[in-house]
Amino acid sequence: MSKLKRNERIAAMVKILSDQPNRIFTLNFFTEKFNSAKSTISEDIVIVKQTMEKMELGKIETFSGAAGGVKFIPKTSKEQNKEILEMIAAKLSEGDRILPGGFLYMTDIIYSPHIIHRIGEVFASQFDYKNVDYVITVETKGIPLALMVAKAMNLPLVILRRDNKVTEGSTVSINYVSGSSGKIQRMSLSRRAIKPGSRVIIVDDFMKAGGTARGMMDMMKEFDAHVEGVAVLIATKEPDKKLISDYTSLLILEDVKETDQVVKIYPDPNLT
Repeated sequence: MSKLKRNERIAAMVKILSDQPNRIFTLNFFTEKFNSAKSTISEDIVIVKQTMEKMELGKIETFSGAAGGVKFIPKTSKEQNKEILEMIAAKLSEGDRILPGGFLYMTDIIYSPHIIHRIGEVFASQFDYKNVDYVITVETKGIPLALMVAKAMNLPLVILRRDNKVTEGSTVSINYVSGSSGKIQRMSLSRRAIKPGSRVIIVDDFMKAGGTARGMMDMMKEFDAHVEGVAVLIATKEPDKKLISDYTSLLILEDVKETDQVVKIYPDPNLT
């Protein structure tokens, strides 16, 4: 490969690092790819690092030593979080989103690649996941959200199923009580999905009373897994006392008035 100019190397480096966040790339990887000396690559990394921090586009972390390298860590600022969440809250506040029974139509938000990608990075900024092994969710609406969180953290995604699948092999199943409906439901997980003693972060799209999140936490006990955190896109303000006490939500749904077509939803003020 012919030698690239500095601006070409930097453009390629940013693309490589941002496509695979939290993966360490050695200096040798870039010297071979760009046909450049280590000293040159080190200077390029300094420029990328300074620019990323100046523009608040993420964090570049470097590692010294013989096997030194660099990785990109998705990091959003409080101002950036406020901007994206206020935009989502404004969309969800539209009266025509109210469905019979006081539910909100939010499928277009959850399945928007641009929006859900940014939400994944917001969640990654709220947790210390250095020692986490998996991101956990339950099918189906929470899958796109959990996948983007897993991508930002560079962790494998594990999906709890509502029904047993033949392709899952031997499974563990538990019953849990939905906090919102009070109905008994079921979830299952392949015995091969999680190694015993793993650390996990649970992700879901919506929480009312916390029954589903509680069920996922109970499932993790069956695998001797430790839950490092619970993340939900939207949590209702009521009931104030949910079945789980320690969780992070991005948006708070205060009220849905079906007759007046009014939705009160806002970013969680406790976010960092």
